[in-house]
Amino acid sequence: MTNDNQENLVVVNHPLIAHKLTLMRRKEKSTAEFRALLSEIAMLLGYEAMKDLRTELREIETPMTKTMQPVLAGKKLCFVSILRAGDGLLGAMLDLVPSARVGHVGMYRDEETLRPVEYLVKLPNDLTQRRVIALDPMLATGNSAIAAITRIKQAGAKHISFVCLLAAPEGIKNFRDAHSDVPIITAAIDDGLNENGFIVPGLGDAGDRLFGTK
Repeated sequence: MTNDNQENLVVVNHPLIAHKLTLMRRKEKSTAEFRALLSEIAMLLGYEAMKDLRTELREIETPMTKTMQPVLAGKKLCFVSILRAGDGLLGAMLDLVPSARVGHVGMYRDEETLRPVEYLVKLPNDLTQRRVIALDPMLATGNSAIAAITRIKQAGAKHISFVCLLAAPEGIKNFRDAHSDVPIITAAIDDGLNENGFIVPGLGDAGDRLFGTK
């Protein structure tokens, strides 16, 4: 794990993540295999994204004795999936924290302008009282993530982080310019973007590969 010498940017360097990400990049991977690998990496990223959650001691009783042991405390969690590909990360996050609330922000990218077009916003009412983790596998131009985080802030969220599978330097810069207060947790930073705004070497369109669409 490194912070890549940049504030609020964490690259989770772990052999399992690197291996699974390489498998995902292969164009011959099936939809089922791609989906499973994304979920596995999401869980590993989730451990990093939530490593600083507060705990408090509570008394429990084991088969041996009564004891004081840690449980989660403080602000409750909300996972916000940036649709549609964000749902590929969501399931693993909920496996880690089943009690978390879930929000959705639907964005699609205009292929000519590369600008995000919003089509859905559905968020819990009490985001001011929750820690929000926004989810999207790809941080390419950063436009969709920036727009989604703006909407989440407008809903009252104060404590937000962003988890992605891959990031491009261009997207990181744009995101940090717009939301320097929001940490980015990613598995890898790739070389950059091609003329169509896709991450290179990347893994293609994450949504299409996740759901078997084109």
